Amino acid sequence: MIDKNYEYLKDQLKYTGFGEGLNNELKEKMLKQDHYFNIRHQSKIGENNLVSILYFKKVDASEMVYFNRYQLTFKPEQSMEMMGQTFYINKENNIMLKEAYNLMNGRAVNKDLTNKEGEKYNAWLQKDFKDMDNDGNYKIKQFHQNYGYNLNGELAKLPIKELSNNQDKLSLIQSLQKGNLQSVTLTDGNKDQKIFIEANPQFKTINVYDGNLKKIEKETLTRGQSLETIPAKNVISQNQSSTSKSNQQSMRAGDDESFGSNAKAIQKTRKKGLSH
Repeated sequence: MIDKNYEYLKDQLKYTGFGEGLNNELKEKMLKQDHYFNIRHQSKIGENNLVSILYFKKVDASEMVYFNRYQLTFKPEQSMEMMGQTFYINKENNIMLKEAYNLMNGRAVNKDLTNKEGEKYNAWLQKDFKDMDNDGNYKIKQFHQNYGYNLNGELAKLPIKELSNNQDKLSLIQSLQKGNLQSVTLTDGNKDQKIFIEANPQFKTINVYDGNLKKIEKETLTRGQSLETIPAKNVISQNQSSTSKSNQQSMRAGDDESFGSNAKAIQKTRKKGLSH
């Protein structure tokens, strides 16, 4: 029974984003037969050091151990204090570690969910930094399918080079759905410009930032503003642009390299409600 339970939990930790480094400690604590135990996990995204405490509980009736929840703590770049939030574990469609990180940085994550009646639905999730529950967690807003957010349609309004390749387009959409701040290439036929984008389902748009992480009004780009108006140091020539393969690799990684220096600048433009 323990071996089967252990294998299930081991896979659950792996696919929730905690890797395989906790397996030995997990098995040791399961063998002790304690009703409650926790495991500490440390990781790093960009310049942010993340600490997660994973909570487990053994149910007497079944003798099964369950992974109930984890608390993620890190210090947002613009804050002098640590920020901690708890994420609960269900049978499926859980918030992965990277997704939790993105939510705590104010970005939106797209998930397939199940309601109380067992019906599946899709929604964008985003932390509401104006509303907190009794346990000190910021509540999560949901924007369902019928809310009318069309990510594909919003992307199509911009001259994004990656949209011309089906695989690059799919990788881009999947990265944005995970809540990542993603680099893309704007092109006007003569010059390529690296920018950063993120999904904004609440306002049915995408947020756009230049190479220095200054916010760009998307409407100016959709009206055909020339890339000549953007500082030359941010413009890359056509022969310097990334290949299709490298673009796909960058998107699959969720542009982790940008989370330190780039996310730091963007976070400063967000609502100050992130800091306590």
